[in-house]
Amino acid sequence: MIKVLYGGRGQGMSRELCDMANERVRTASGSVVFIDKDDKHIYDLDSGIRLINASDYLIEGPKMFSGFISGISAQDHDLELIFVCSFIKLVKHPISSLEGLFGFFEEFSERSGADFVIEVNTDEECPEFLKKYL
Repeated sequence: MIKVLYGGRGQGMSRELCDMANERVRTASGSVVFIDKDDKHIYDLDSGIRLINASDYLIEGPKMFSGFISGISAQDHDLELIFVCSFIKLVKHPISSLEGLFGFFEEFSERSGADFVIEVNTDEECPEFLKKYL
């Protein structure tokens, strides 16, 4: 499953994402990972959630981000939920060019059973391929 929170700055999506992660970790039977561009939310998240500061890994584009996700999965065999905050800042590409990456997320989710919740903070109009995840 892939769920996308989509909108512009100042709409409270990061707070909503943290709240969703905190709610879901209570009932999760596997690992919950929260990927962000920094450690800003470390005190907002339940201690059972693994916060990953992706800026430490020098991700430059969608191919590197998909490899990053695969690496997390290889290390964490009971991965159940992946929350991604500041998605556009992490992949450093416009959302309209990321249809292939969302295809990877779908395939990864089906194969591994891990669900994604992704915050897309942009003023760009929502591309057609993304609307099914809203």
